[in-house]
Amino acid sequence: MARGDWFYRRPELVLRPGPPPDLKAPLSRSADCQMDVKLANTSRPLLIVPLALSLPPPRAPARLWPEMARVSSMLTTVKAYSVPLMLFIGAMVYQLVVIPNTFPRSHYDVLGLKRHSSMQEVEEAYEKLVSSGNSDGELQKSSEFIKIRYAYELLTNPTWKRNYDTFGIEEQHDVIEEAKQKYAGKSYSGVHLPLLDAAASDSGDQASNAITLKDVLTSEADSPWLFMIYSSGSKCCAHRFDIWKRIAALLDGVANTGAVELGEVQLAAYLAERKPTGQLFYRNGIPSIVAFPPQCRNADCLVRFEGELSTDAVTDWFATTILSLPRIRYYSKESLGQAFMAKTSPHKVKVILFSKTGERATPFVRLAAKNYWSYASFAFVLWREEESSFWWNAFEVESAPAILILKDPGIKPVVHHGPVNNSWFSNLIEQNKHQELPQLRTGRLSRELNEMRQTMCRIREMLSSDGELSSVDNEESSIHAAVALKVRRLTFTWLNGESQEKYCLFYLQSETSYDTCGPRRDIADVPRLFIVRYKRNSTEENTEVKKNPRNMWDALLNEDADPAAQLVARYNGSNEIPEISKWISGIIKDGDSRDLPFYRTKTPELVPEGEEPMFSKGAQNILSRSTGMTQKIRGFIRGFFDRLGDPRIGPFLLLGALMSFGTIWLRRSKPSQPSQPDQSEQSSQPDQSEQPSRKEEAKTRRRERRRTTSKKDGPSSITDAEPKNAYQMPFSDSDSE
Repeated sequence: MARGDWFYRRPELVLRPGPPPDLKAPLSRSADCQMDVKLANTSRPLLIVPLALSLPPPRAPARLWPEMARVSSMLTTVKAYSVPLMLFIGAMVYQLVVIPNTFPRSHYDVLGLKRHSSMQEVEEAYEKLVSSGNSDGELQKSSEFIKIRYAYELLTNPTWKRNYDTFGIEEQHDVIEEAKQKYAGKSYSGVHLPLLDAAASDSGDQASNAITLKDVLTSEADSPWLFMIYSSGSKCCAHRFDIWKRIAALLDGVANTGAVELGEVQLAAYLAERKPTGQLFYRNGIPSIVAFPPQCRNADCLVRFEGELSTDAVTDWFATTILSLPRIRYYSKESLGQAFMAKTSPHKVKVILFSKTGERATPFVRLAAKNYWSYASFAFVLWREEESSFWWNAFEVESAPAILILKDPGIKPVVHHGPVNNSWFSNLIEQNKHQELPQLRTGRLSRELNEMRQTMCRIREMLSSDGELSSVDNEESSIHAAVALKVRRLTFTWLNGESQEKYCLFYLQSETSYDTCGPRRDIADVPRLFIVRYKRNSTEENTEVKKNPRNMWDALLNEDADPAAQLVARYNGSNEIPEISKWISGIIKDGDSRDLPFYRTKTPELVPEGEEPMFSKGAQNILSRSTGMTQKIRGFIRGFFDRLGDPRIGPFLLLGALMSFGTIWLRRSKPSQPSQPDQSEQSSQPDQSEQPSRKEEAKTRRRERRRTTSKKDGPSSITDAEPKNAYQMPFSDSDSE
């Protein structure tokens, strides 16, 4: 054999003796039938290969073929007509199930009358049914009598009949089921009458807050509205009117409020919802709460309250959803310092409100928190009697409700005890919105800075009181500073040198200014005092003519340039109050006696204040002049379910089923007419009988080609085809060869 030639030993498959296989049992790759692969002239087994017999699927008997053909034809027909069949089933279900549940019998149908019949006709129909029932014995069952009696009492009350005819409202509809259970198995003569209780409403109190369509049209267009729709004859509305009075009092000055009686049909119909059939209704019954957001009177932006009617729930919903007012969080004694006071900007006033009930903040408090968010931060604390001593020792708060306003360190806090209204609370915040010593942007807190702030507050307080000047300085060296403060030529403020590094370095140009300006480099802060004196050239401002810049350099020079003289004086003395006040007065006196040269300079801009969240802001659910995304999704879902009760859907489904059935039947019953080709085309085209055979040959060739390609690069094994240059090597009796 030449070196490099292929050779292999052809194996022989030898079956081992064993029990006959069960052909009916399922076959798998198991050892039920094994073969020994032996080499020729060799008795030693080399390899054991489990075999799995592949049998063709069993064929059905010939007698079942016609039945199978019929079943297959039936399935094909059902599949072809599946669409009209589904439409027909949907139409039947809709007409037999959905419509009866959506449109139950009206109370006019119970009495055998047309809808909107008069009360006289209702009385006549009731007497007729009762008299005929007594004579015929048809009213012996209490359940039938209860239905008739309920319809009679409902439709003979003018207010109830108006509500039922116009808006479909029947407030006491649960009475029927309760009476049926109570008088089950009894005669109708044992039913206690009347079934319905008339409500004794206080019309005088309701009329004080009732509004008409004219009141709404004459109101300001940009003001929000909150309505309560009620009925003067409703027992439930009479019980909830006290809640509405409390809601209207809390919203006084924040939004317009009004109660709409269902007798004001035009306004009540405009605020109601409408079914696809045109029927007006209130989904949650009455009383119902609806609201208009600011600058909107369109029905598309009407928002409805869906929760439980309570003072806290309605005011919170209206303030958050309609007015987009911030929520004010509650803090405990332990979390107030770390979670609120430490995270609040130092330049803001801290307003802490103490509450005994734990209710949410009223709308006017939340409105003040929104309007004064750049001046003050708001927080709520739940009052506990066991913590009263702590609040008294810390802030002199005796009891709740109370309002606590904290300002600069060392300044006595402002405390007010008792309830407040909208105007009083707004005035209180307006008077105390500024710190005693204002700050230019937010900064860090430290002991050194707090001490300097307290010193500056005392100097400012001393200069503002004329009686203390003589006791501080007998030579009246602080008179100039006191006069400048009184005429508002002198302003005290403090600057954060870390966040306003450029602004700080612009005025404190010294080697040691880096201890004050920029990031903290030491454990202790180094506060510094300096005065900036401005003298504006009003003449230059009035005579200035705006010119277009000739180049980019001129544009940069003229950008935000201030035509004012600035004199910067830095204080290097002690922290004694008399020394600082004397220095301030001397700088002001010296500046008043000298004229400063005018020049144009560009002062570094202050870094804008970051919008840190001082409150948990509510979601903005009102988008421009339409409802928010949440309201749109809810409205779409409600509209979908409301339109399911449209009685026109059933006939439309049946019509679609008939049309689709006819179209499919015509298409299937139309005979196929194959086109007859010309003789010239027949001569050029091959025989149709030859086409299937050619297609099968092409498929066979492609299959063989793929099989050959897949095996070309694979490793050789005993199952591969025999190579071309391979031959069988003769065997000897010895295995060593």
